[in-house]
Amino acid sequence: MTAMVVLCALWGLNQVTVKVANGGISPLLQAGLRSAGAAALLWAWSSARGVRLFRRDGSGGLGLLIALLFAGEFAFLYWSLEFTNASRSVLFLYMAPFIVAIGAHWFIAGERLRGIHVAGLIAAFAGTAIAFGDALRFPTYRELFGDVMAFVAALFWGATTVLIKASALSRLSPDKMLFYQLAGSAPLLIGLSLAVGESGVYAPTPLILVCFLYQTVIVAFASYLCWFWLVAHYPAFRLAAFSFLTPIFGLIAGGVALDEPISGALILAMALVGFGIYLVNRTQPAAVAVRADTVSPGD
Repeated sequence: MTAMVVLCALWGLNQVTVKVANGGISPLLQAGLRSAGAAALLWAWSSARGVRLFRRDGSGGLGLLIALLFAGEFAFLYWSLEFTNASRSVLFLYMAPFIVAIGAHWFIAGERLRGIHVAGLIAAFAGTAIAFGDALRFPTYRELFGDVMAFVAALFWGATTVLIKASALSRLSPDKMLFYQLAGSAPLLIGLSLAVGESGVYAPTPLILVCFLYQTVIVAFASYLCWFWLVAHYPAFRLAAFSFLTPIFGLIAGGVALDEPISGALILAMALVGFGIYLVNRTQPAAVAVRADTVSPGD
């Protein structure tokens, strides 16, 4: 629970840093360079801990598939922020917990949803929607296009989490699961950037570089490594419920860092999200065994 709260706080800042960095680095190239940098950090970290990333274990095909899903998620997410604002984008991206919960119900043994879990997810989403009530004015066509792209990114994210939990990928170390996605998505995203004729790195100011480094080191390397460890060890729908905290943290960060107002609606939203998480975690699902081979050396 503590780990998920910390991760959500880190992710709450991510949309803002992407939006800022888009002002000096083209979105698809930014996503590709972020994956490449984080993959290099992950390789060094794993090597230092004796975790073998290149051992043959028959996971190559599934590894390529989650790399494609990961690339699709961030291609749509980064590009969406060219058309819509960060607050709208984060709300539509965080439809992903519903996708994970539904997918886990149908495809992952021992993770069937009960009525109380559904009620908890609905309460958490209602809180998120209230928090973004002012932002959800009738959109322009440009914003609507960006919103749809953010929702497609949510579909890719949810599908990735369910695939990992429902397949042999759950037996891999978190290091290797993440490395497949980072190393596989980097050339795809950079190649796509070149194919569509993006401008590249055209205004690398100190602020833009700091935002890019935050995405690479803190988010794509450290936080995602922790996330995939959690995915390997805990029920997916429980983790998904905590994800609703992320957009709330994003609003709080805006209030603290940018002096944006924190209204009574935000306080109500936080209460609903907290209540939803309580409901989702109140009743234990069928036991889910954790195999020893899901834990990598040094974990």
